[in-house]
Amino acid sequence: MRYQNFGVVGLALALVLGVNQLVFAQASFAQASFAQASFAQASTEASTEVSTEAATPESNDSLNLTPEVIEQSPVLQRWQEAVPNVRADIQNDPSFKTRIYAGYSAFPSTEGKGGFAVGVEDWFVGDLPLTVSADYQQTFDGDRLAYGADTHYYALPLGGYFNVAPTLGYRYAKATDDYEVNGANIGVRLRLVPSRTGAADLTLDQSWIVGDSEGVSVTQLNFGYAVTQNLRVSTDLEWQRTADEGDSRVGINLEWSL
Repeated sequence: MRYQNFGVVGLALALVLGVNQLVFAQASFAQASFAQASFAQASTEASTEVSTEAATPESNDSLNLTPEVIEQSPVLQRWQEAVPNVRADIQNDPSFKTRIYAGYSAFPSTEGKGGFAVGVEDWFVGDLPLTVSADYQQTFDGDRLAYGADTHYYALPLGGYFNVAPTLGYRYAKATDDYEVNGANIGVRLRLVPSRTGAADLTLDQSWIVGDSEGVSVTQLNFGYAVTQNLRVSTDLEWQRTADEGDSRVGINLEWSL
């Protein structure tokens, strides 16, 4: 009986010790899990902070740029505000410029008389692919005279090497003792730009003056190339034809790009 009591007491002690060990193990596991979760959270916060810092654009100081350099560079100013769409800029930035011109003209069909021509080409209307052109030309004695204004709506991206534009405007043309016509000027313009920013271009204009009694076909071919950043030299050939008569003009002009 005594040994049985000792056995019961020993079994009770073993159960108590086992429960204590189990509680201690569970507490240790909970502490380890908490530590692991805390470490993972700290790692995530650190990674987020590094990513945020990496995504933040560098300041002017980190680029070692003085405020004067930033102020003098529109490109840097744009890149500070937002990353530009370079491809869209190239497509939509005009490959030709607005120009004013004046020059000497010879009129071979009018006894080789001399004269002059002045005008403006491709004055842009806002941000639209729409331009306005105007010109005035005559012989020094007034036997030949023509002037007018036209609008051109470019159908292709302005930054391309080739473009086409319908022409609509008004024109007056007179050749003494031959014809005198005025009315709507309707036609088309084709332009080839082998070099961007107005360095060189080739333009072909074909239009018809719709007069009251007769019409006049006007064909003009112009080639211009840059001498400096703003100064250009251009040559143009022009033919005016009615049903019975035909006239021609050859001109050389100085152009100033705006």
